[in-house]
Amino acid sequence: QVQLVESGGGLVQAGGSLRLSCAASGPSGRTFSGYVMGWFRQAPGKEREFVATIGWVGANTYYADSVKGRFTISRDNAKNTVYLQMNSLKVEDTAVYFCAADRALVARTSPGDYDYWGQGTQVSVSS
Repeated sequence: QVQLVESGGGLVQAGGSLRLSCAASGPSGRTFSGYVMGWFRQAPGKEREFVATIGWVGANTYYADSVKGRFTISRDNAKNTVYLQMNSLKVEDTAVYFCAADRALVARTSPGDYDYWGQGTQVSVSS
């Protein structure tokens, strides 16, 4: 069982930046580097949607079109942590942000493909 804990959310004005972190612990049978990691978000009344994903060693990243060029996903396997740097934030980025871990060999974008989830951190962007 993998435990994921997100942090770094908060309230920011449009155009500002936030950096989310997700710390992983307790991976059974494999190290943190053996998991594809993803960030998803869910706004009130909407379905959970894909934001970004990163492969095992960080070489492969993929972003939703809505955040491409503004958000950057990265990971530090020595610290068992994945990050989401969010720049040029927009009001429509307001949501609860979740990190997730996937045991697959390739990065995937569907929430149903991910095996472990954190509790989420709120990001609110004001105009």
